[in-house]
Order: sequence, then structure tokens, then C-alpha cells
Amino acid sequence: MLVQAYNLMAHAFLLFLLFTYIISTNIHACKQIERDSLLSFASTLSSPPLNWTSIDCCRWKGVTCDPDGCVTRLLLPSIGLKGGISPSLLGNLTHLTHLNLSHNSLYGSLETQFFLSLNRLEILDLSYNRLSGELPLSLPSSNIRTVDLSCNHFFGAIPSSIFQQASNLTSFNVSNNAFTGYVPSSICLHSSPSLRLLDFSSNVFSGNLALGLGKCSKLQVFRASHNNLSGLLPEDIYNATKLEEITLPLNSLHGAISDKIVNLTNLAILDLYFNHFGGELPLNLGKLSKLKFVTFDFNNLEGALPPSLMNCTNLVELHLRSNNLEGDISMLDFSKLSQLTKLDLRNNNFTGTVPISLYSCRSLKAIGLSRNHLEGQIQVEILSLKSLSFLSIGFNQFTNLTRAMKILMSCKSLHALILSAAFKGEGMPFDDDMVDFDGFQNLRILSLAGSDLTGRIPVWLSKLKNIEVLMLGDNQITGPIPSWLGTLPRLFYIDLSDNQISGEFPKQLCRLPRLIYEAEDQYELELPVFSNINTGNQLFHKLSSFPAIIDLFNNNMSGHIPTEIGQLQLLYELTLYSNNFSGVIPDQISNLKKLEVLDLSNNHLSGIIPSSLASLHFLKYFNASYNNLEGPIPTSTQLQSFNASAFVGNPKLCGVPLPNKCGPNKGIDADKKNNKDVHNGLHQLPWFYIFTALGFIVGFWGICGSLIINKTWRYTYFRFIDNLQDRVYVHINMMKKRLRG
Repeated sequence: MLVQAYNLMAHAFLLFLLFTYIISTNIHACKQIERDSLLSFASTLSSPPLNWTSIDCCRWKGVTCDPDGCVTRLLLPSIGLKGGISPSLLGNLTHLTHLNLSHNSLYGSLETQFFLSLNRLEILDLSYNRLSGELPLSLPSSNIRTVDLSCNHFFGAIPSSIFQQASNLTSFNVSNNAFTGYVPSSICLHSSPSLRLLDFSSNVFSGNLALGLGKCSKLQVFRASHNNLSGLLPEDIYNATKLEEITLPLNSLHGAISDKIVNLTNLAILDLYFNHFGGELPLNLGKLSKLKFVTFDFNNLEGALPPSLMNCTNLVELHLRSNNLEGDISMLDFSKLSQLTKLDLRNNNFTGTVPISLYSCRSLKAIGLSRNHLEGQIQVEILSLKSLSFLSIGFNQFTNLTRAMKILMSCKSLHALILSAAFKGEGMPFDDDMVDFDGFQNLRILSLAGSDLTGRIPVWLSKLKNIEVLMLGDNQITGPIPSWLGTLPRLFYIDLSDNQISGEFPKQLCRLPRLIYEAEDQYELELPVFSNINTGNQLFHKLSSFPAIIDLFNNNMSGHIPTEIGQLQLLYELTLYSNNFSGVIPDQISNLKKLEVLDLSNNHLSGIIPSSLASLHFLKYFNASYNNLEGPIPTSTQLQSFNASAFVGNPKLCGVPLPNKCGPNKGIDADKKNNKDVHNGLHQLPWFYIFTALGFIVGFWGICGSLIINKTWRYTYFRFIDNLQDRVYVHINMMKKRLRG
């Protein structure tokens, strides 16, 4: 009996397990209509295959179902999906609550019917695709909480009706598209008071920011940067007291910052750079004790910094560059700002000395004080800033450069040192002054330009094995370029222009590794640097963005341009004008395939212009004017696309774009050979030819000398190129247009 009872119980238990399995399987098996809808969606994709092959779609990758077998989530972000999609194909997934197809390569448009059918959708993330078209008139339903359509190609105005049913919306992000019209402030009138994030950045919105943002009582983040917004900040924005971030740079907003900003006691990020804000900063700005990042660069602010700002003890970055701020900053007490890492006050009208209290900010990584009216000397207390990697104090009235360099070389973390036009008329720190020099071992950028420094290029610079950008232009440096400059393993940007340097172009300079071999360098500067190179003003955030340059203009250099120059295949700009270089233009320059700027003007170069230079397809600027060049300008080449001013001052040069036509000649090949022979030098020719040539010259002048009138003239011009940060003031609107481009 016991055995029979045991067997009966065992069978019953097995039946129970089988029944449970059947029920659970049936519960999670997806519905056929939804399976077909998913397969139709997958069929529109060109890659990669989704491998949705099993019967039960609830087991497919990225698919989640509810107990009834209805698809509730379709999550396929960042898996490389490509192809056009029609959202209507997903219209049968009526129980869908989460749809995430972000970071793929999908294209197509959003259809109104798509939103109407997905009336349970809560999360919609289609960001980082190639979707386009206009937005439908409304969002799916009152259930929608998050909408992220950023980084696509949507356009047109955002209809105000789109928010009428979105009563639970908390996040709306349409940044990096091409939307136009006004920023829809009605979103705060129709949406839930739970709205926390609004991001309209990087579109083409215009006009004023209308009233309405104050109705978003729980709004924490408001972004609308990089648009065409104008007018004043709406007054009611100061009623949104939960705001933690206001980011509106790269617009045309104007007016003063209202004193009511102190109502935003939760504000941590205030970013308004590249606008037209004016007036003084609110006196009580220091009441915003949670402020961490303040950016007002490139506005029209004036007056002194409010002392209360020093009470913002959570401040991490303070950017006030390029305004009209003034006052004695040595009177400010920075000692409370223990978390401050970046201070940028460049291009203002501050006076006084560098505040000693600034050296109490032990977290400081970057200090920008250039283009003010500061004076005094660098103090040894700066060595307490162990993390200091960026120091820009140029265009002030500091004294004692040698002492400053002795102190700063002990800043072990220093990567960028910009002292341009800061120590006027002093001497270059001599090697005797830098005894036992072992500093600047991590230095990547050094600028001592624009100071009328005297002396030679000192040998201690040869120990800067990590230097990449060296700016010594616009000084009174004499002597030759030392050959060891070509041994610096990371150097690729050399500005020695506008000095009194003599001697020849050192061949060792043609062996710089960084101008021959590609190298990875993603080092990011703590603060951006402006540089005015031949092709225009540029803003550099990374060292890798700097072009490879050799700039030697307006010196006293002589001799030939070495043929070894052809080794520098990564060179972007070669500027040799206003020197005394002679000989021919080396044919090897044609090896510099990345060259965009070539200026050889105002020298004594002779021979022809090598037709091989036409292979420099990236050449944007070329000038060989005021030399002794001759022969035809190579025809059917890029060289003929430059203005005639690039060739004037060479009386024997002919052909388009010059007005004088070429007569019969012996052909380009013969001229090439002549150029090669001249450059190789007479010592390589047999003496028979030398004596024959000399005899011919003597005879010729004996007979025809009186008939020859040698009338030469030379026009010398001076053009100042400042390869140094902040050398050229950039008009705000011009800079905005460039950045948008």
C-alpha cells in the first residue's frame, strides 16, 4: 500500500511540473501579430542580422514581454543597426512601454500614426541616428515620460500641440538637429510639473525666449546653446527655483544678469559664454553657494568682480574671459575656493598683482590672466600649486623673466607655459642663469614670443624632451638656429619669426620625428588657446589640433633651402619670407603632401618654379613674389589658381596669372635640369665646363656690356603673424559664425 501511495504521489508531482511548464510557456509565448510586426521591422534593416529565429519572440534579443505575451520593451541600442525604418511597422506593438533604438544608423521619419498607436509608451529614445523629417503633432500619450530625439536630422518647427497630452513628461531632448522657429515655451504650460530636463541645444531656433519657463516648477536642467536666440532672459526663469543648470552659450542674448538670479539657490552650472550680456555681475552672486561652473567668456560684462563671489566655496571653474571687467584683483580673497581647478580671467582690464591668496587654491590646474594690466613678479608661492598644468600670463607688465623661469621650472605638472609679451625688453634667460637646469620635464607648450627679448636661443631648451609647441617669435633673438633643435623628439610647431636670426636653414631641422612620422597625441589643454596662423584664427582645445609649422619669416637667414626639407611629410606650413635665401626652390618640396601654406616671398631665390609643386593638392596659400625666379609658371596646375600677387616682383617670370606672356623656351624638363644643377653646386661640374662658362661670360661682357642695362628693384613688405594665444582679438559674431561652421 505504501509503495502504491508513493507511486501515485510521484506521478501527481510530475503532472504538476508538466502543467506548470505548459502554463508558463503559454504565458510568455508572444502573440503572432506582434511577432510578425517585429519581423517586418527587422526585414527593413540592411545590417546586422538580428537572428530572430526562434518561435517565441519573447526570447529574442532586446525584446521583453509581459505575462500575457505582449511585447513591452524593445531595447536595441548601439548594436550597429543600419537601414531605413518605417515606425508604422511597430504600430502593432500596442503594449510597448520602452523603445530604445539609439546610437545606430537608422533613417526615416516619424509618422503621426506611429505615436497614436503606441499609447502606452513611457520611454522613447531614438537618439544618435539619421532620422529626419518634421515631428508629429502630438506625443503618444499622457504616459510618456522621456523623449530623446537628439543627434538626428529632424527639421521644422516643434508644434506647440505636441505637449498637450504629455502630462507626465520629465525629460525632452531634441539637441543636435535642425529645428527652426521659436523654442516652445508652451511646454511648461501643458506638461506635467514633473518636467526636469529640457535640451534644445545645437539647432537653428531664433527669436526671444518667451515667458513660460517659470511654470516648470521642478525644472532642473535648461539647455538651448548654439542657436540664434536673441533678446533678454525671460524674467520668469528666476521663478524656476529648482534649476541646477542653465546652459545658453553661442547665442545673441543680451541685457544684464538680473539680481533675481539669487533666487536660484540650487544653481550649479551657469554657462552663458559667447553672447552679448552686459552690465555688472550681481553683487549678491555669492549667495548661490552651490555654484560649481560659471562661464561668461566673450560677453560685454563690466565693473569689478563682486567680492561675494569668493563665498562660492563649491566653485570648480570660473571663466570670465574676454569681457570688460576691471578692478584690482589682488584685493580679492581666493583662499576659500579650495575646489577651484580653473580660473580664466584673460582679456579683461584687471589691475594689481597676482593675488597671493590664489596660491591657497591647492586644486588649481589652470590659470589664465593674460591680456590684463597686471604687474609685479612671479612669487615662489606658486609652487604650492602641485597640480598646475596651464599658466597663461602674457600681455601684462611683469618683470624679471629669469627669476620667473627659475621658479616655474620646478612646477612639475606644468604642460603649457604662455608668457608672451609679459616681460618686455628683457634678456632671454641665459644658460649661466639656468645652472643645473632639470625643470620643465613635462612642458609641451612654451611661448616667450612678443617680448623683444635679446640674446640667442639658449641651450637649456634642448633639455625639453616633451616640448611640442615652441613660440619665440617677435623678439630680438640673434645668432643661428642651433642644430640640436632638430633632435627634440616631440617638437612639431616652431615659430622663430620676426627676429634677427642669421645663418642657414639647419638640415637637422629636417629630421624632426613629429614632422616625419604620425604620432598619437590626444592631450587636451586645460584652457583653450587662440592662434592666428596664415589661414585664419583658430581655437585649439587639443595639442593634436595645432598644425605642424616651421615659421622663420622676417629674419636674416641665408643660404639654400635644403633639399632635405622634403622629408617633413607632415608639415602644414612653411613660412620663409623676408629673409636672404638664395638658390632654387627645391623640387623636394613636392613631397610635402599635407602642405597648405608655402610662403617663399621676399628672398633671392632663382631658377624656375618646379611644376612638381602642382602635386600639393592641399595648398591653400602660396607666395613666391619678389625673388629672381624666371621662366613660365607651370601651366594647367593649381599654382595658376593663385592671385598674380603671389608671383609679382620676378621680372623674368611669365604666364598666367601674370599679364606678361611667355616666349619660346627650352621646355620645363630642361629648366628642371638647370634647377637641379644649380642647386647641386658648381663643385659637382667638371672643371672644363666651368672654365668654358667663365670664358664665355668674360667675352660676352667685353662685347655687349655697354648694351646691357641691369635695372633691378625690390619691394620689401612686412607682415606680422602672431602664432601666439590671444594675439588677435576675435569679434564675437565672427567667432560664433566660425564655430557654427
